[in-house]
Amino acid sequence: MSFVVAIDGPTSSGKSTLAKIISKELGFTNIQTGAMYRSVAKILLDNNIQIIDIEKISEILGKLDFEFRDTEDSQLVIVNGKDVTSEIRTKEVTDFTSEVASIQQVRERLTQLQRNMAQKKNIVMEGRDIGTSVFPNADIKFFLMANANVRIQRKIKELRENGEDYNYQEVAESVYKWDKDAIYRSQGALKRAPDAICIDTSTLTIDDMKNIAINQIIEKQKQIKSLELEI
Repeated sequence: MSFVVAIDGPTSSGKSTLAKIISKELGFTNIQTGAMYRSVAKILLDNNIQIIDIEKISEILGKLDFEFRDTEDSQLVIVNGKDVTSEIRTKEVTDFTSEVASIQQVRERLTQLQRNMAQKKNIVMEGRDIGTSVFPNADIKFFLMANANVRIQRKIKELRENGEDYNYQEVAESVYKWDKDAIYRSQGALKRAPDAICIDTSTLTIDDMKNIAINQIIEKQKQIKSLELEI
């Protein structure tokens, strides 16, 4: 039986960092749901497909194939055989992704693919509705948060690492918009599951995050094993 770790939270709260830590430490498969939505947004932009053109979007969704390939330093996002890791991190794709993620057909298809990925593997999956919608029965759930200024600075750093330079005000406006879109979107809105473990990453080091999460996961695994032995 697979073990599922769900990580939710707003943009730049540390979800991807924590997911990478867990996958590396415990040998789990790391699945970036945000990268999946970004990939669809990138395809629509490249092909000049409008979000109201559901027929063309459905056609694209039916042909989607994802692979998350771990390397020594990072994880590659492979879509239909092509490495799109860097291409899906541009501001243009990021800004369009919220609209794409609100399309019902997109959410349904990607949710189906995400659940398929967890059938035979231990996984850590991060996003905004993993613990509430995709895997409401996940073995353990984390909800990450961080204050707005910290998240803005993290986003600026990410954009600059991808060769894009934006000032504080520009990124702040984008972060506030992403937060609003995530909370109020009609499909897959950002919510904290009642049973999620909340972690404020504003002042935490990577080691702090690692210790908190790994200890919680190990304890949960022990509890599950104990229950299985009783049955």
